[in-house]
Amino acid sequence: MGCRDFDRNPDLSCTDQFLNNHTGPAIMIRKFLALAVLLVLSACGAEPTWAPDEAVKAARFVSDEPPSITLYTVINVRSGAGAHSGLLINGSERVMFDPAGTWGLPRLPERNDVHYGMTDKMVNFYIDYHARETFYVIEQKLPVSAQTAELVMARAKAYGAVPKGFCTQSMATVLRGVPGFEGLPQTFFPKRFSEAFGKMPGVVTRKITDDDADKNYGVLLVQARDTAP
Repeated sequence: MGCRDFDRNPDLSCTDQFLNNHTGPAIMIRKFLALAVLLVLSACGAEPTWAPDEAVKAARFVSDEPPSITLYTVINVRSGAGAHSGLLINGSERVMFDPAGTWGLPRLPERNDVHYGMTDKMVNFYIDYHARETFYVIEQKLPVSAQTAELVMARAKAYGAVPKGFCTQSMATVLRGVPGFEGLPQTFFPKRFSEAFGKMPGVVTRKITDDDADKNYGVLLVQARDTAP
């Protein structure tokens, strides 16, 4: 069985797609496979990306909105399983921590899965890239203090490049080191993490759907054109 036998999802490895789509009763098999995924992926490094200082400074965007963190979770429409996690951090600047993600634009500087210059238009681009016929997006926004936003941002920037399959695990590591978020689960499963995050006081949740065809590579081409000088 190859990756073509699963839903096409560029944010997940073939094995991760199997885990998300497997719904049989053999729970021990699932746990064994999850452990196998961990062992295999832990032996694989992630390719670091480091935009120059000039590009990061030029792209810096400061929002007028109060400090907040927003968790984005991509959900498979058919199976209901989580597929990917991203975290928008709004503090002294607004950045997107998109661990092991496939979204990115040539004019949007990135440093190890942290995307700078997240204007409202860029946030909409990010959502539109992930929401399509076979996937919807859960947006969970939580107002936080300026100090908390800065700590989350600093931890995300310091985390480093994230290997494929570790998006939610890295998200949990970043947030669990921040006071008030210690109770979040350390998990590889985006939906489980989203459910726990959604129980935190003050979280505002919305579901985002899109009827566009399941071709997000074309979305990237359009977005790149729209951001061209």
